[in-house]
Amino acid sequence: MVNEYGSVRAAFEALPEIAAAAGVADYSPCPESVAAAELRAGRKAGAKLIRHDSPRYPPALRQIDAPPPVLWLRGEADWLTLSPIAVIGARNASSLGLRMARGMAVGLGQNRHAVIAGLARGIDAAAHHAALATGTVAVLAGGVDIPYPAENTELLMRIAAQGAIISEQPPGTVPAARHFPARNRIISGLSQAVVVIEAAHRSGSLITARYALDQGREIMAVPGHPMDSRASGCNQLIRDGAHLVRSATDVIEALETRPSDSSSESVIQSDQSGADPEQAVDHGNPATWEAQILSQLTPSPTDENDLIRILGLSAAAANAAILALEVQGRIIRMPGGKIALN
Repeated sequence: MVNEYGSVRAAFEALPEIAAAAGVADYSPCPESVAAAELRAGRKAGAKLIRHDSPRYPPALRQIDAPPPVLWLRGEADWLTLSPIAVIGARNASSLGLRMARGMAVGLGQNRHAVIAGLARGIDAAAHHAALATGTVAVLAGGVDIPYPAENTELLMRIAAQGAIISEQPPGTVPAARHFPARNRIISGLSQAVVVIEAAHRSGSLITARYALDQGREIMAVPGHPMDSRASGCNQLIRDGAHLVRSATDVIEALETRPSDSSSESVIQSDQSGADPEQAVDHGNPATWEAQILSQLTPSPTDENDLIRILGLSAAAANAAILALEVQGRIIRMPGGKIALN
């Protein structure tokens, strides 16, 4: 809006007219008192506000679709650009999974890669702990001053002192379910690659992997036993084209040998669409894709693959639009690969 209207003030003054044109009745911009209260809360939490146009804003994050307009930061911004790699996975991780996460994080840190995760229990927490000495970034779904889960309060304090904590939510925000998919796009957007260690077939880690796919990031996964449900998501990613990795060395070698125009385009597409990729088309811009999807949905569950076949969208276009609608809270995912209007 600033680019279109020429200044922040002009964009701000245009908001009521834009809302009215979109059919939003009784719209009023955020009061200045609310913004001032947010800034005070940030200062109280020892956090810095990084605007999208700031030189401290991570360049990699600026390149993604719908980057956060602002970030709240506790710690040092330098960690956000130290060749970051995400290490994520199951909350109910096995002992072997936790050991793999710790070894992966240590190895990546020794090779000057900051380790990014979401402060969740399990794989995320293990990776953060192991990377404290070399640099780790926690991306939160709530405010940077709100430990979640509470059991990771001490870990959050240590990351604030030795690494970085970021969130696009205002300080004091208690995370809600809708915040986590939005958080996941930041984890992948900051990272050169996303390494998944133990993930169920339908899990938040796979949402992050889908974002990584859309953002052109490398997707890597540690294989697991076929009978272990915690490994089903990783095994699926590998089946669909993700790099199979067993250590930090594998991750670094995969990054060093990738072609300049490579991306994990095939990863998880088979789970997103049964349409023939040669026949799929994109039908315009992302807003058009979102409108097409919404036009076919009701509060009753609809099979995601069937919807994509009907619309004839490419897997990449459909995946991006569905994720955007999910982040906006306009649709919800249901078990069995179904989606519905929220």
